Amino acid sequence: MTILYRGPLASCDYDCGYCPFAKRRDSPEQLRADRAALERFTAWVAGRPHGVSVLFTPWGEGLVRSWYRRALVELSRLPHVGRVAIQTNLGQRIGWTAGADLTKLAFWATYHPDQVPYARFLGRCRELAERGVRHSAGIVGLPEHLAAARRLRADLPPEVYLWVNAAEGRSYTDAEAAQWSEIDPLFSYSRHPHPSRGVPCRTGDTVISVDGDGTVRRCHFVSEVLGNLYDGTFRPRRSPCPHEICDCHIGYVHLESLPLYDVFAGGILERVPAPQGR
Repeated sequence: MTILYRGPLASCDYDCGYCPFAKRRDSPEQLRADRAALERFTAWVAGRPHGVSVLFTPWGEGLVRSWYRRALVELSRLPHVGRVAIQTNLGQRIGWTAGADLTKLAFWATYHPDQVPYARFLGRCRELAERGVRHSAGIVGLPEHLAAARRLRADLPPEVYLWVNAAEGRSYTDAEAAQWSEIDPLFSYSRHPHPSRGVPCRTGDTVISVDGDGTVRRCHFVSEVLGNLYDGTFRPRRSPCPHEICDCHIGYVHLESLPLYDVFAGGILERVPAPQGR
């Protein structure tokens, strides 16, 4: 079972113009609720008798909060956890990863050129590589980010995958797409939404989305509730996607109509392609 966990945390230390959660502040009460929800989820995973992998996909930035760092370390050290990963802006120091099982911990890091000095983000990526922490790095494919993306691709170790997400609502000419594909050979998967209605998908069966209350949905993008993780009402079930299109990587990567489980074999959660996928 793969779980995409998203608790109530919505605050972020960055102010990206394309993100609705930029510089949002959670109240102390909201932060306490998020911490309690995460600790409950971590305890559930610890008590699960079968294998599980977890990707944390917070609306905000999780690694600024000690309870997310602690959860990543604790979950990585459980024998039945295959992988534990988090989406992050990599703005925080990463020395705490020394306490984790680095065969299981992974980061999905996003570079925001107008939010952080280039040298700081590149330095964090290099430190992850030096520490042996699996990670991918990426950027949103806006025209003003192209030069920074090219620079980052040139400076990162060649074995670190640099992904490019198509900007929401943006259409790319073939010439523009070719520029981004030079940086990310897999950009074509992000460029266009994928037809999904009636298409077999692993979500709801071997992949689920869980919120802070334990409510289970097939993925973050389908509102239908499948039960609750904590009261035993959830039962895995495979069914075709009910939406017309799927346009987010954490959704369409699980479509059986696409070859991405082969492309990202061994690195689905952290968006790290298998060697032949690079």
